[in-house]
Amino acid sequence: MIAKRAKEITPFLVMDVLERARAMEREGIQVIHLEVGEPDFDTPQCVKEAACRALNEGYTHYTHSLGLLELREAICKHYLKTYHVSVSPDQVVVTSGTSPAMLLIFSALVEKGDEVIFSDPHYACYPSFVRFVQGVPVMVPVYEKDGFQYRPESIKRKITKKTKAIVINSPSNPTGNLLSEDRMRAIAKFSPYVISDEIYHGLVYEGKEHSILEFTDQAFVLNGFSKLYAMTGLRLGYLIAPQPFIRPIQKIQQNFFISANSMVQMAGIAALEQTEADVARMKSLYNERRQYMVKRLKALGLGITVEPTGAFYVFANVKHISKDSYKLAFDILEKAHVGVTPGIDFGKHGEGYIRFSYANSMENIIEGLNRLEHYLDNL
Repeated sequence: MIAKRAKEITPFLVMDVLERARAMEREGIQVIHLEVGEPDFDTPQCVKEAACRALNEGYTHYTHSLGLLELREAICKHYLKTYHVSVSPDQVVVTSGTSPAMLLIFSALVEKGDEVIFSDPHYACYPSFVRFVQGVPVMVPVYEKDGFQYRPESIKRKITKKTKAIVINSPSNPTGNLLSEDRMRAIAKFSPYVISDEIYHGLVYEGKEHSILEFTDQAFVLNGFSKLYAMTGLRLGYLIAPQPFIRPIQKIQQNFFISANSMVQMAGIAALEQTEADVARMKSLYNERRQYMVKRLKALGLGITVEPTGAFYVFANVKHISKDSYKLAFDILEKAHVGVTPGIDFGKHGEGYIRFSYANSMENIIEGLNRLEHYLDNL
């Protein structure tokens, strides 16, 4: 018999769209990909050179289960320089991407029946991690008119004796919006732990992102190298945790993952220390794409009340077109040959929205939105 947790885990709908798009491409159809949250830029040259150098120097064996000390020290220096917070290398665990980091945190924190609070909409996979460790996801609706920011009073009403953590994600996937400093400060005062997904930090075009560690030490941080440094395939992430949790998390890492890839960890040091110019260039181009996409989607009649200022997503209201975002996304794919992500992938309150990614060239974005305009004209 198949285990219940395997049978009941929900699919990642953006992958359904992507896989159908790939099948169409094999048939010779050109698809414009505005569904995938993956940088289209090449990994910075200094990062690739560091990885090759590490390979040639023999970084092909297990590392310390927490990660190379040099990388953990570089992460601490990054947090001190960027957010003016002091983190010990002994509070950092390096992982093979942020998804294993999530599993480690929830495994160490959540008992059967414990509750974890999420915004709705939210990153599609969050609840799956919690359910996998037999926890209970609790949803707090967030609204377009607020820029999809949490209302602290709404969180407070959801807190019970079973609440173990509140998850925040700023800049956010799928909305691209930031959580304000005031709201983060208010959330940090609640008694449960805060888990802050900071994977899109650095990709902010207006305003400033904040780490949860600026406001509380009763927090876990998730971060990594995939988005800011265009290193998705290198699978390198990390978590920062309160000291008492490190040894339990380390034991789980030792049992299930052993350690992150050793040569890629050396590449991570190069990313933190040598890519300032590369990141600035990518960020500037993302911002140009963001401004164009927002302006164009508004001109097409899609609803964007508060413009996104981070990550590389636009979460557009399409309720006047369809109340079934999954059906609409596949109709756009089949008829316009443009991949987009249905809002329902991100929770009940994501229904009626479509997520567009501008992690693609301006040429492709223009072509994709031209196709979308033609599709809408023919509805």
